[in-house]
Amino acid sequence: MTPADLSRTVLHAVRRAVDEDALRAPVPARVRVERTRPGGSGDYACAVALQLAGPAALPALEVARILRERVVAEPGVGRVEITGPGFLSFTLDAPAESDRAVLAAVREQGLAYGHGDALRDEIHQFHHAREVRAAVTAQAVRRLLVAQGARVRTTCEQAPDPDWVRLGVTVDAYGAPPTPLTEIRPVPAGATAGELLERLGPDAARWGLLRAAGHDRAVLGPELLVQGEANPLFRVRYAHARARALTRGAAALGFTAEAAAYGESPTEPAAHGESPAAHGESPAAHGESPAAHGESPTEPTATTADDAAARRLLDLIADHPGVLLAGARHRAPDRVARQLEGVAHAFFDFHDSCPPLPAGDEKPSAAHRARLAIAEAAGTVLAGGLSLLGIRAPEHL
Repeated sequence: MTPADLSRTVLHAVRRAVDEDALRAPVPARVRVERTRPGGSGDYACAVALQLAGPAALPALEVARILRERVVAEPGVGRVEITGPGFLSFTLDAPAESDRAVLAAVREQGLAYGHGDALRDEIHQFHHAREVRAAVTAQAVRRLLVAQGARVRTTCEQAPDPDWVRLGVTVDAYGAPPTPLTEIRPVPAGATAGELLERLGPDAARWGLLRAAGHDRAVLGPELLVQGEANPLFRVRYAHARARALTRGAAALGFTAEAAAYGESPTEPAAHGESPAAHGESPAAHGESPAAHGESPTEPTATTADDAAARRLLDLIADHPGVLLAGARHRAPDRVARQLEGVAHAFFDFHDSCPPLPAGDEKPSAAHRARLAIAEAAGTVLAGGLSLLGIRAPEHL
């Protein structure tokens, strides 16, 4: 993590604290971090808590505590201490370790990556009009909250439209509630569920209803069906399908993903107890060595420090749990949709600059295994996010 990365991380923590109403202060344009002076604690220090204390009407030490809670678990940050009147001191993790941990978490948790129990003590009761966008939004908010451990009940003003079932919408009850409930009232779609299903089908209709923030009008035109880069839904689903195709292609070539860490040069198979003989072949049998193909047991991976495309994608994958939690807390499925668009865009940049599959006569290397691990993680994040929005993630497009 560079000083610029750390500055962005702390600024992100400030935004989160403001969004979550833990801090009531203007978000600064940037946060300055400096190397710790001799005799100080940690690698870097930051005085942002002192800067925000006045506008937030809180002691600087309390502001520092609020920010520390939101920074300490970020990838690349090993330890955060509060020193003096409210300085934050950061000790950085080895980036390699944090990236490996993120990729391992995605592989272990699968589509549930980013789910948690942060809201396990919360109970929500939502009420909405007999209107398709309100119904789909309420259902998506319910999914996001349940994924974070909350208990949720949704009701409708009147009997549900039978076509809502085809959009994945169910309600627990309908009619006037005996006491006021939290209402879900986005700008109406201007069309019925049946009309949208006929024009767009369930997946495009749900995306169109959820992609815009609730206070904005939903885009529900034929552009949602365009099979091209200009259509964000297509791009997200195509990125997922391409990630799955890479896994199939790698299997056909006889190799699988290996989560090599960012900035690290992993070893070839022999370094972890595997030899070419395990695959029934020997380089010597062909009179050749790895060097004949430009390979080395310590060949650099796609995730060297100079690789901005890999870094952007890894950062978005690491950010995914926080985005899901924020989407649940703010009842904003549009945040998840925008996150998926960002992951898809970063995936294609990574795919084009760091191909996960060998080309031509090139043999699979440690670099390809590392790239494949990142690509697979991106595909999992896309599939899991689409699932929370109630949208299918086909493996073939």
